[in-house]
Amino acid sequence: MFNAQRLTLARKRRGMKKRELAERIGLTEKSVSNYEAGTQEPEGGTLKKLSEALRFPEAFFFGDDPEVPTPDVASFRSLSKMTASQRDSALGAGAVALLLNDWIESRFQLPEPDVPDLGREGGAITGAGGDQGSHEPEGYPSCASAQDPEVAAGMLRAHWGIGELPVKNMIALLESKGVRVFSLAIDAKEVDAFSMWKGGRPYIFLNTFKSAEHCRFDAAHELGHLVLHQHAQPQGPDLEREANAFASAFLMPKSSVLANAPRSATLPSLVRHKKHWLVSVAALNYRLHALGLTTDWTYRTLCIQLAQAGYRVKEPESINHEKSLVLEKVFSALREEGLNKVDVARQLSIAPEEINELTFGLMLNGLKGGRGLDAAPKPSRASLRLVKG
Repeated sequence: MFNAQRLTLARKRRGMKKRELAERIGLTEKSVSNYEAGTQEPEGGTLKKLSEALRFPEAFFFGDDPEVPTPDVASFRSLSKMTASQRDSALGAGAVALLLNDWIESRFQLPEPDVPDLGREGGAITGAGGDQGSHEPEGYPSCASAQDPEVAAGMLRAHWGIGELPVKNMIALLESKGVRVFSLAIDAKEVDAFSMWKGGRPYIFLNTFKSAEHCRFDAAHELGHLVLHQHAQPQGPDLEREANAFASAFLMPKSSVLANAPRSATLPSLVRHKKHWLVSVAALNYRLHALGLTTDWTYRTLCIQLAQAGYRVKEPESINHEKSLVLEKVFSALREEGLNKVDVARQLSIAPEEINELTFGLMLNGLKGGRGLDAAPKPSRASLRLVKG
């Protein structure tokens, strides 16, 4: 039976309004509304047009009701700057990721979540004003409210047993603690990242069009939401400032910065030293100032210099993007079973490109060839274990 909810999901995933979809398939907006309301089903020819316009296989529209994340359960770093279409497209990607994750977990044993609740009931620290920005050095808490995220970051590091060491691979660390990490192939600066809890599982989605350093900070920022704001609606400037402060402290622990900070804070020295923590120049500049290692004048001068150098747009001496190790292992195991990317996409009734966009591009390289669905399968359930390096 045709599933109207899946039509709505597919349309929003493509960032389309009903009117735009209607124009593309040569029908009225009312017809599209009727299809999505479930009061009318599209005929065969119309279904084909919908499939082509939305780039979802026809079989996709006949599946079970999808779990679609809503804005009230997902934390977006820059929600106020996003258009409704961008938000819906990101949430649509989240819904497809839930389908993919359920399929993977039906075949593989993934790490169980180990993400403690370090927040207070109600979540936010009030009283701090400012802009809910998406750049690392902006929107941190005032000195009066920065203590709790700082302490929480230290508590989580202790809980995970990583001490004060730099996090060499943020995605690998998150996955080893049971966080499901997916990529967002949305080329829009307004869409940074978002996170959510669903079915007892923590999820983080990262926009891979950003620099690698930006993605790492986004991952730590969303981790802050997951541990600090489980009892609060994960939005609002106060909560964003807390997550920013948590990310800064988690990636650059105080004692580590005090021991390894440059003696003289200049733009060249920041470019050199940022490599120790694998963060952006802007993030390191802010952290040094927040810890009292640079004066207000030095901090503001460096802000001006890094903007003039174009470092807010293009990170200097940028590192390589991190990728999911869990998904890489999954695709390697599937390849050994003889399944290729078309087989996986067919089982999910989703285009291969859709899955590839959620998996850091791993699917294109990880599932070439394969035996196909008709051959005798090997045992399908495997145990994936991450080894912490």
